[in-house]
Parts: sequence; C-alpha cells; structure tokens
Amino acid sequence: MLMRFRRLFLVFILLLPTGTGNTLAQSLREQADKRKLLIGAAVNPGRFSEAPYAETLAREFNMVEAENVMKWGGIRPAQDKFNFGPGDQVVAFAVAHKMKVRGHCLLWSEYNPAWLAKGSFTPEQLSKLLEEHITTVMKHYSGKVFAWDVVNESFLANGKIEPSIWYDSPGIGLAEKGTAYVEQAFRWARAADPKALLFYNDYDTEGLNPKSDAVYEMAKDFKKRGVPIDGVGIQAHIIDLDMAGISSLAANMKRLTALGLQVHITEMDVGLRLEKTGALMDQADLDRQAEIYRFVATVCVQEPGCAAFMTWGFTDKYSWIPGYTKGAKGKALLFDQAYAPKPAYRALREVLAR
Repeated sequence: MLMRFRRLFLVFILLLPTGTGNTLAQSLREQADKRKLLIGAAVNPGRFSEAPYAETLAREFNMVEAENVMKWGGIRPAQDKFNFGPGDQVVAFAVAHKMKVRGHCLLWSEYNPAWLAKGSFTPEQLSKLLEEHITTVMKHYSGKVFAWDVVNESFLANGKIEPSIWYDSPGIGLAEKGTAYVEQAFRWARAADPKALLFYNDYDTEGLNPKSDAVYEMAKDFKKRGVPIDGVGIQAHIIDLDMAGISSLAANMKRLTALGLQVHITEMDVGLRLEKTGALMDQADLDRQAEIYRFVATVCVQEPGCAAFMTWGFTDKYSWIPGYTKGAKGKALLFDQAYAPKPAYRALREVLAR
C-alpha cells in the first residue's frame, strides 16, 4: 500500500503545471521579457516610498517613464536652474530593478513653467533656450534614457500645426513653415545624444484620420530627407468604449513601420463611466475595457515594429482621468485602487502569453 501511494504521489507531482507552463501565474514583465517587448508605465517618483506602488511597478514592468518630472515644468523651475533630482530618482529605481527608461518630453506646448510660458522672448532667444534645454537634459541622461519623446502633440485634429510658444507664439523663428520647428528639435536632440532613440508622440492618432495622416506624412518626409527620427509614439488615451476610432490601428502601425520606424504605445488608458459617487456606472464596462486593452496589445504584438507597450500610470488610485473629465470617467488602468489586477490586466497578460 505504501509503494502504491508513493507511485500515485509521483504521478501527481509530474502532472502539476511547471513554472514555464503555468503562464497565467507569471507577471506582465515575465511574459513581455520572453517576447523581447518593453512593457512600461508612467510613474511619479514621489510614490516610490509607497510599498504596493513600488512592488507592483517592479514586478509587472520592465520600463518606466517619468509622468511629469522630466517635462519643462518639472525639470526647469527657473531659466537658470535645472532640477534633475526627481528624474534621477526615476532612473535610480529603474537601475535597481533592471528596467529601461523612456524620456518624456523635450518640447510641448503644455506643462511649461510660468517664467517660460509668460516670458517675453524673441524667436531668437526662444530658439537658444530650446537648444540649450534639449542639450542639457539629454546630456545629463545620456546612457540612462534609451528613448525620448522629443516633440509632443504638435498637430490639431484636422492635421494642421497647433499654434504654440514653439511654433508661432512667438516660435523659434520657423513660424508658418510647417514642421520645420519639429525638425530642428530632432536635429538638436540627435546632436545632444547620438545613441538615444528619438520619437514624435501624439494622441488621437491610433487609427487612420487626418491627424495620424499628418504625423505619417511628417515622418515620411523626415525619413526621406535624413531628419533623425527613430519612431512614433501612439498615446492611446481612450476615454470611451467605442472601438471605431481604433479599428484601423493595425493599418496605421504598418505604414509607420514600413518607413523603418519603431512604434511605441506610450500612454494607454481606457476611461470608464462613473456615478457621481465615483462608483462604476456599469460593471460590464470592466469587460469592455479589457477587450480594448486586448485589441491594442494584440495589434502591437503582431506588428514586429511595435517595440513597446506603456500605460499612463498603472493603478486607478493615481489615474489622471477623473480629474481631466471632472469625475465623469475613471478606473482607466490595469490595477484598481487597492492594486488588485482587473480584467484589463488579465487580458493583457493573456495576449503576452500567446
């Protein structure tokens, strides 16, 4: 009887799932590493001291990006002062946990410090300021930040250039010359750090539309003329559950990668409808949210040129969506406020495990 029990026990042990076969027990990071895909999240270094935040981040992701502390408003509080401390904390966390760092961002019309946004600069002065800024920041993080969103959100929905401090108010001397100011920023960036990958990043450019067409035409022109651009970031901020706007994501990705560019999903979240109390309006929306994450992730893993998938934060506890929508939308990320994985997390993990 004892020998029979031992044989049955041995058979039971052999039939148990192994560490490699039990894919659903593995983290997003483990699955992404197998695919050689970067899986990341935007982070706030001020929250690294919160144990669940730091533990979840290190376990689930192999890439981080500073949510705000590397933008002009965070990194340059005064014209003659750079504040690298918070950004350095992001890099230190990444080094400690063997993660890559994406840089965000070197030029944007928003989140600029008051001294810059309200300053009375001539185009020549602004041009020198921008070149100095790009050079100083990129050299500081040379060898630490592997890719930069050099320029962020320059196009309107109709595909025209958005008026901004960098383009025409007052601009850097290239107003009314289309994407010439974007080109100049990329050239300065390449000179500052020749090894960093340089990206253009924008929202509402998931599918084929006038805005994504404009991004594509700019990238095509830059590649043709030797302007240093390595990739395009597709933000994927989705604040409704309608798939129509993202249904042509694969076609858009394919035309970009056909130019020899990388594509990164850079800021994904999917806002859900909320009651005034902050509760979900419809629990079924969690499954609909999961399917949108599943769709975008599937397109990415099926396109060889899609090298990274990143969410804008990772816990609903700190999502920007409720503030942006004045409480109408929220619960947009992979983990809930208590860091428990949601259906969207499981959908993403299943895609990576295929």
